[in-house]
Amino acid sequence: MTRPDASPEARKAWIGLLAKAPPASFAALLRQAGLKHQFTWLRQPEIGSVMVQGRMGGNGSAFNLGEITVTRCSLQLACGTVGHGYVQGRDKAKAERAALCDALLQTDEAGRVTEEILTPLASEMAEAARSRAAKSAATKVDFFTMVRGED
Repeated sequence: MTRPDASPEARKAWIGLLAKAPPASFAALLRQAGLKHQFTWLRQPEIGSVMVQGRMGGNGSAFNLGEITVTRCSLQLACGTVGHGYVQGRDKAKAERAALCDALLQTDEAGRVTEEILTPLASEMAEAARSRAAKSAATKVDFFTMVRGED
């Protein structure tokens, strides 16, 4: 199998997808794919918090919105490839799965990981987004102003 685009933009996209993936689906797909590799921990899963910033109007000056809990870890495959996992919340197993997939996506297993894990996760998440949008659209209220003719 050939390695996919390992540019920083592509890696950012797959790390984001893995971080947002539903934990149960992600675990099931990884188990189904049978991707188990020997690795050593560079940083075992640890829980902490990060400050989230917001911007007024999307482009104003930044302000601290609040903190969220994250779990992060780093591992190294036997071939020397390093993978990182950052996930929102306190799910150490999901962070480990994300780090393993990140590492594998930088190796010759990338095509298989993309086909068996990333593509199904992306499809499931897109369908969930479409479903939420449809439910939201069903509750949309159109406001209008009637001309009263008093002018």
